[in-house]
Amino acid sequence: MRAKTVLPAVAMTAVSMVLTLAVVVMWLGTAVPWPVALVVGLGIDGGWLATLAYERRLAAQGDHNRAVTAVGWSFGVLAAGVLVAHALTAEESAGAWLAVAWLPIAAKALWLVHAMWERTALTPVALDAIRGIQQEARDEAAVARARLRAEAATEETRLTAVTEAGARVARVQARTAQTLAGAWSTLETARAGEETGRALTSVTARVTPGVTPRWELPVWGPSEPLAARSLESAPALTDEALDVIVDEIRTSETPALSYREMAARFRAAGHSASEVRLRAAWKRVA
Repeated sequence: MRAKTVLPAVAMTAVSMVLTLAVVVMWLGTAVPWPVALVVGLGIDGGWLATLAYERRLAAQGDHNRAVTAVGWSFGVLAAGVLVAHALTAEESAGAWLAVAWLPIAAKALWLVHAMWERTALTPVALDAIRGIQQEARDEAAVARARLRAEAATEETRLTAVTEAGARVARVQARTAQTLAGAWSTLETARAGEETGRALTSVTARVTPGVTPRWELPVWGPSEPLAARSLESAPALTDEALDVIVDEIRTSETPALSYREMAARFRAAGHSASEVRLRAAWKRVA
């Protein structure tokens, strides 16, 4: 992995140094003796290479020096400037020389990329640990998504079943209400009919001689279950005893209790009396 960044940087550095040396010798060789031009080219390349080597040494020690970095970039800019100046003054192939003038700067940039790679490089053990953590996180996310989808599907099924059951209950209630309404209408017709009324009156007269009560319709509405103790045999209270108990319960608080509250406390105390007798006792004491 290290070779993927260091080899391009080394190759670019070598090409840049050779190109810079050749340009300096060709460009300055016409104005000064070629040994002088060679020394100038080697000085530029040598300074560039020396600062690069020192930067690599500091990087290997985990250190960094801004002054050395600035000097190295200065040599790189100088080499690029020499190439640009030569390209601008060349009479032939000026475009080709200008196209390669960026090589020193590119070489410095590649070494910068290699240094950043070294600062962020991890050992294989750390990379394996990171891959394991990432895989575990992906597994947990996939399981969570599957759980959410399953819960959503279950909730949808439950809501569908509840809705269908509610619809069936509503249909049954509608049919029951329609049947009860028909029965009620039939009873009302029978009650209101003249012939039917006389027949019912004659029937009730035979059961209770001398009394011809009006036949009432049955009550159609909610019913309350009887308490268990109402079915048990218990001695009936006399009117006097019932009046005393009702009066004691009614006047147990100030202001006096209402009939509903008194009746509730009467039955809660375990006493037994019919609604008719209890209401009659209330009227007598109140």
